[in-house]
Amino acid sequence: MESPFKSDALKGKVALLTGGGSGIGFEISTQFGKHGASVAIMGRRKNVLDDAVSALTSLGIPAVGLEGDVRKREDAQRVVEATVKHFGKLDILVNAAAGNFLVAAEDLSPNGFKTVMDIDSVGTFTMCLEALKYIKKNGPGRNSSSGGLILNISATLHYTASWYQLHVSAAKAAIDALTRNLALEWGTDYDIRVNGIAPGPIEDTAGLSKLLPQEISNKTNDSMPLFRFGEKWDIAMAAVYIASDAGKYINGSILPVDGGMWLSKPRHIAKDAVKKISRSVEKRSRVAPAGLPASKL
Repeated sequence: MESPFKSDALKGKVALLTGGGSGIGFEISTQFGKHGASVAIMGRRKNVLDDAVSALTSLGIPAVGLEGDVRKREDAQRVVEATVKHFGKLDILVNAAAGNFLVAAEDLSPNGFKTVMDIDSVGTFTMCLEALKYIKKNGPGRNSSSGGLILNISATLHYTASWYQLHVSAAKAAIDALTRNLALEWGTDYDIRVNGIAPGPIEDTAGLSKLLPQEISNKTNDSMPLFRFGEKWDIAMAAVYIASDAGKYINGSILPVDGGMWLSKPRHIAKDAVKKISRSVEKRSRVAPAGLPASKL
């Protein structure tokens, strides 16, 4: 789809994206680049980074791939510094690196729980901490006295509860808490906007293939308000909006982009039967109002 934003909406910005070489992260990288930003992507797999950088540069997007693991502070520091050295500054940090797998709570090992927490929540904080001095107001390489943006990708799993996603729900809840607290502290002290995007089920992503593998027969679409999965483009457009001047007063917000799915529950009664059943129920309630004693005693 064609973007509704001007092609120079992010002109002159430098963005570093963890997990920016694949899935939602790569789509955000692409759209940031198409809207004028220079892009650095961080990941653990060199072949994925190389392919992503090749795809970005073929579109005329200034891009560089940097190997690193968000769980290692020395990697986070090196990648942030390399980004600034390559492009001269850092304006936007997008934390999109994540880990996930289906597992019942009783089968989840402490190590499995810790791995997801380390990648998602600890990794997000580590990257934020290392990027701070470059994106804060009056930081090295900044051309103005205003601060930059941190954008954390979480999910909606923890808004209620999700089957077989205890570890991920805990990690995403931690990311959202981190987002709000940094928005308060760093927004006040350093003029850094810190926001989040919470995607729902997005088609053609590793996350969806793990949560709804082919082996599982489901009718998920039937219980979704918009009857469809989202697209990576939807998340990227939300990211462009928040990163552009249109989002300059948005701080501490976590934007769900899930078609309203987290609000919904599977339909337990057919729509065409609601009116008929409702009338019968109302008629019975008028005959014997609920809550009144059955006898004088």
